Parts: sequence; structure tokens; C-alpha cells
Amino acid sequence: METTVWNKAQVEELLHRVSNCMLSMKNNGMEEKFPVSLIDMQCWEWPQGVGLYGLYLYYQSSGDRNILQFLVDWFDHRLEEGVSERNVNTTAPMLTMTYLYEQTGKERYLQEIRDWTDWMMDESGLLRAGDGCFQHMITGDPNDGEILIDTLFMAVLFLARAGRLLNRQECMDEAQYQIMNHIRYLYNREEGLFYHGWNFRQNHNYGKVMWGRGNSWYTVGIMEYLRENEVPEAMKRYFLSVYRCQCEALKRYQDPEHGVWHTVINNPETYEEISASAAFLAGIMKGVRLGILPKEEFLEVVQKGTAGILPYIQEDGTVLAVSYGTPIGWNEEFYCGIPCCPMTYGQALMIILLQEMLQW
Repeated sequence: METTVWNKAQVEELLHRVSNCMLSMKNNGMEEKFPVSLIDMQCWEWPQGVGLYGLYLYYQSSGDRNILQFLVDWFDHRLEEGVSERNVNTTAPMLTMTYLYEQTGKERYLQEIRDWTDWMMDESGLLRAGDGCFQHMITGDPNDGEILIDTLFMAVLFLARAGRLLNRQECMDEAQYQIMNHIRYLYNREEGLFYHGWNFRQNHNYGKVMWGRGNSWYTVGIMEYLRENEVPEAMKRYFLSVYRCQCEALKRYQDPEHGVWHTVINNPETYEEISASAAFLAGIMKGVRLGILPKEEFLEVVQKGTAGILPYIQEDGTVLAVSYGTPIGWNEEFYCGIPCCPMTYGQALMIILLQEMLQW
């Protein structure tokens, strides 16, 4: 695609560095508040799950067998250790396992996919909140009555793909239902953006904060979902209508000077956050490339965004200005208090963006 402002050889080099950095990511002294590290690449949790998916996409495009071997070794070692518990967030690595099964034919992977899918579809397994929505249960906390926009990327993408792999239509139907109902309870129609969460016990959206990375799970996630799944035309139109409205809002709130987005999207006084910004750009660029978004209306967003985001990649491939794991907050100040540090999902979302840049 013409009128790009980047050098593809430079993008390929950045892609290599960002991916390699993720392979050895460790906690270098930050005090973590969750039972399982969200930073150490050798742990089974949602940040690592997003990271694995980014690495697999890089393997798909590059054919680098070292990446494939890393992924196989990672899953084999983690399965030998045992997963601490099944919940929405620990489902995230399972998405990549579906691809690795197709690559390797390992029966152990297929059995794990079957078992995990059975657990998700059983209401005594993955807990339901109101209207049958997946409750955003996390390691050590069931989060009673709570749903988050994050669930769509962490769990629903896997369920849809597992349904297709296992030839279980009910799983694919359930994935569509979950996306539709998460939109119903989390979408702010006035802004075209998503609230972070909803509580069925108290019937509220907590602080009604339109958090950056939460929104980005839809921007990039719905593109991945539609790429991988055959969806009835009416449902596809509905999902894309929400996506287009969201992209219009993102165009409106893009930082005019730096081209990236703030951790609270509609508050320019909050800090710039790069994992969300990478996902927003990747999702918008894919929409433009596929003709879903009009190029003439979003080209400046893409040019300004890519120019602004690449300097956040350090020489060793570390992606800066990525906020740590974030529960739902009651006000914007809560989100401003989340520290930033290198995270696997920051690396992965940058990988997804860089790969999209190579297709322009």
C-alpha cells in the first residue's frame, strides 16, 4: 500500500529485536501483586498468553523454526509443571496451543484443548455472571458478578477456534454470544468506546472509565476473530459497526502531537500507554488494508501513529511505557497509578503492529 512513512527493512529489524526480547523476559525486581508473575515469560498467565500469540504470528510470517521450537518447549515445560488454575486469564495461552497442535499433531495438545473447552462450556467450570456472560474469574479471585472487555481476547478467541478445531458448533455459537453480550454491557454508545467492566450484582460500570488497553482488546481482537472464523453476515455487520464507531472515536482522541493514545483514552492528562496504542494502530491498519475503513479518513492517523510509536522501542527490543496488569478502577486516578514496565503483551502487541506495517 502506498504513502507509507516507514522503511520496511527497519520494520523487519525492529520485529526481530522485539520478538527476541520477549523470549527471555523476566521480572527484574518489581514487586508483583498477583499469585503468578505477569512479567516472567516462563509462567502460565494471560500476559504470557498474549505474548505467545504474538510470537506465533511472527513464526507464521517469518518461518523462523527457532521461534516454533521455543513455543513447543514452552508449552511442554508448562504442562509438565501443571497450570495453577483454570480461569478466564489463564485461558489466554490456549489460543496458541490450537495453532501448535496443527503444526505438530501432538496428542497431548489436542487432549488439553478438549479438556479446557469442556471446562469452559460447563457452567460448573468457567463461572457465569448475569445473562450467561463469562465471569472474569482470575487466579485467586472469582470476581463475583464481574465481566471485563479483556475476556474477549483472553478466552473467547480460544473458544471460537477450539470449536472449529473440534467441530463443535455450540462452542462457536457461544463465542458469538459472548462477544454480543460483552458489547451490550460494556459499550458506551455516546463515545463509541468501551467501559472497562460491568458488575451484575450492583448493575453498574464501576467508574465508567474508558481505559486504553481494555478498548484495544476489541480493536485488535475483533479483527483476529473475523479473520479466523466464519460469522453469519448479520452478526459480522454488527461487530464491524461497533468496530468502525470505535475507530472513529480513536481518531478523535489520538494525541495530536505524539500520535499515540493515553491510558484513559478521553483524558489527555493521563500518561501515554504503548500496548494499547500498538493494538489500536494494528487494528485500524488492518481495517484500512481490508477496505473496512476508508483509507482517506485514516491514513493520517496511521502515519502519525506509526511515527510516534516506533521510538518507544529500545535498542534491545524492549517496548517502553506499557502499563502493568490492571483491575477495574473506580476513577481515572486509579489508572494513572498503575506503574509501567516491560510486559510480554506490550512486546506482542508491538509485534502484531510491526507485522501489519509490513503488509502495507
